[in-house]
Amino acid sequence: MDFNGSGGGNELHNNQFYQSEENKPLLGEMSAPTAPEGNNNNKLGAGSCKRTLLNCSSGMRYKLLQEGDIQVCVVKHPRTFLSKILTSKFLRRWEPHHLTLTESSLASATPTGYMETTLSYSTIEDLQLLAWDNAPKYCVQLSFPGGTVLLQAANSYLRDQWFHSLQWKKKIYKYRKVLNNPSRWDVVLKEIRALVDMALTSPLQDESIHQAPLHIISTLLAENTKLSSQDHENIIVAIAPLLENNHPPPDLCEFFCKHCRQRPRSMVVIEVFTPVVQRILKHNMDFGKCPRLRLFTQEYILALNELNAGMEVVKKFVHSMHGPTGQCPHPRVLPNLVAVCLAAIYSCYEEFINSRDNSPSLKEIRNGCQQQNDRKPPMPLRLLRPEPPTPLPTCAPPHQGGPPLEPQPPPALAPLSNSNHVPATPATGPQAPSVHTPTPPPTPPTSLPIQMAVSPPPSIVNSSEILVELERSNNSANARRKAGGGRVGRDSVPNLIDCLLVSPALNTLSIQLPAQADRVLGCFALILKMLSDYDDWRPALASLLQPIPFPKEALAHAKFTKELKYVIQRFAEDPRQEVHSCLLSVRSGKDGWFQLYSPGGVACDDDGELFASMVHILMGSCYKTKKFLLSLAENKLGPCMLLALRGNQTMVEILCLMLEYNIMENKDTQLQIISTLESTQTGLRMYEQLCDRQRELKELQRKGGPTRLTLPSKSTDADLARLLSSGSFGNLENLSLAFTNVTSACAEQLIKLPSLKQLNLWSTQFGDSGLRLLSEHLACLQVLNLCETPVTDAGLLALSSMKSLCSLNMNSTKLTVDTYEDLKAKLPNLKDVDVRYTEAW
Repeated sequence: MDFNGSGGGNELHNNQFYQSEENKPLLGEMSAPTAPEGNNNNKLGAGSCKRTLLNCSSGMRYKLLQEGDIQVCVVKHPRTFLSKILTSKFLRRWEPHHLTLTESSLASATPTGYMETTLSYSTIEDLQLLAWDNAPKYCVQLSFPGGTVLLQAANSYLRDQWFHSLQWKKKIYKYRKVLNNPSRWDVVLKEIRALVDMALTSPLQDESIHQAPLHIISTLLAENTKLSSQDHENIIVAIAPLLENNHPPPDLCEFFCKHCRQRPRSMVVIEVFTPVVQRILKHNMDFGKCPRLRLFTQEYILALNELNAGMEVVKKFVHSMHGPTGQCPHPRVLPNLVAVCLAAIYSCYEEFINSRDNSPSLKEIRNGCQQQNDRKPPMPLRLLRPEPPTPLPTCAPPHQGGPPLEPQPPPALAPLSNSNHVPATPATGPQAPSVHTPTPPPTPPTSLPIQMAVSPPPSIVNSSEILVELERSNNSANARRKAGGGRVGRDSVPNLIDCLLVSPALNTLSIQLPAQADRVLGCFALILKMLSDYDDWRPALASLLQPIPFPKEALAHAKFTKELKYVIQRFAEDPRQEVHSCLLSVRSGKDGWFQLYSPGGVACDDDGELFASMVHILMGSCYKTKKFLLSLAENKLGPCMLLALRGNQTMVEILCLMLEYNIMENKDTQLQIISTLESTQTGLRMYEQLCDRQRELKELQRKGGPTRLTLPSKSTDADLARLLSSGSFGNLENLSLAFTNVTSACAEQLIKLPSLKQLNLWSTQFGDSGLRLLSEHLACLQVLNLCETPVTDAGLLALSSMKSLCSLNMNSTKLTVDTYEDLKAKLPNLKDVDVRYTEAW
């Protein structure tokens, strides 16, 4: 069917009926065409036709139609008497069609009959609603030169939906066509405002209603790059209402970024961009799908930083995103802010990273598995070293090659008198691996090796020299490790600290950033600091930063690690387990913040003060005590002894616990720890107390005493400690503390009973921390009653290491299904289980 034919007038084009479209001008559009003249008596049928208009202010909302099924009838303008008869309503033929509303035309899925050809929106002269009196047919009238298309819907709502969808498609097509070829920018601005008003007042409720005008405007801006700054601001202000509830499209984001860089002090940044960025941070779900949103947010924050108040404005913005209450109501704000900060920090080192050659990976460097002739010609690295590169000797001294050695422990000084010295019995069992520590040279404690950074004139390091130096130092370190008989812990997985500090050149490297990158780094590092100050954000922030999502170049940059140290301190000071547990590595074989900020780590600049505070909080609650002590003894014994020698009370306690739990098997290492403790007043006092406890423990564990013991109700922790200190309980196998007032603190006394097999804690205040301690020391426990105790999954999961458990009562506890299934899988001897009145019941 040809929709472009010409013909005489028709009743549907009579001037007495008004049009339903808004008569807003379009750029380059002529005045509305008048209806073709014709005989007013010409009728499509005997029944009268009444025009109705949809009142857009009625409050009805419609989904924008893209396609649908509808009845179609095409009526051409009658020219003869016969044609008038054929077009009467009695002989009119309706065809069912599945119509699609494309960007430029109305097309049918079956191009036959009336819809043999598409109907372009540019040919539609008039669009009206019709309601027939004699029959309840709901029609939309589309007038084109030479005829009319009637679309009949099943009901009035569907008819109105077709009407508004066609009207929107027709208008947006005209605006797209007009604004693609602008001539006068003053007229363009008026048309943009009219387009925005049309989108805001449309009864259609669809995402594309606001996105389509934004895409048209972004295309307009992309094709006209020579606009003045004032034109930029006028356009931004004009489209501001559309941005209140919509994310800007990618091209528009790029335009906004350009404006933020060129005019950061413009009022548009504060008044228009602020609500847009706030919406992005509150509602964005994935920056990976639209990275330009993240870039725009980053540029907006940098524009705020360029104001006179600088970081104060940024602080107020972050506070406004959190809200005045103690709990932020928008869960997406924190991860979005962190994503913006991480991307900005990475961009600071991007030039430095891209300037390097295709050197082998860290794992290849660590293992020395790539040959020199396999590499491409080296390129200069932007690394600074204290002296020019010199040929390395074949066998480098221990302090020049390999990872920086941990400070050696002091020599074995004369211990206390034999009455106070309790020889540590070698630990037995799978949790006490052998630890080898080389015997230190006979030097006084004051001559402990402490690495001091020197700063001669810097020089450029060549990447090939670094690789050779890395391989040589790596080979020498492996040779020393094998010769010393020490355990090779994680040779298969490159250690971040060792890779960064494996050579003196990398140990003292200095990264120079451009001035702009340095400002960006300071801005976003301060935002991370501010995020860590909010109590409700700190757990999620710690979880996001636990995998160390920064490039290794940033971790080797002293300024960055110094700025980030505040965030790590906030994690270390937080008493919540979910926060300070994130200081540890996310999985075995990886380094965490605990390793990076420990003595010898790339970020340590305070002689171990932060390390001591992290150890103190980790020993308090979140980690298995014995397992953690084993890790410290294997990896950080030197720093612990050095800090204890300087009087750090936490490290003194750590060394005492290592002796008390028989962590060290090597007697020379035990003597070094004892000598270190005796070197300070605090250590000497705590070591004497340890010796007294060991004597009491031996007396307690001496064979004898009862095999069964029941404490009276309302007994306390002090009562239990007083009872156990009164004699020998080496034979005690069954202990009942049911209905007493004991708490987790009594676990310190319970772990001293070597023969204990049955423990009843029914209706006590024994909690998770006590369960963790029991699981580490009472491996022979067979029966445990935790009925009506406040234990949770955090403590019950620790029981998975007690392989001897055969009876476990968790009645009326906070046990969950997942924990119950995990315990059943890990406790092969568990036969009798009571989980009544729990979630797992």
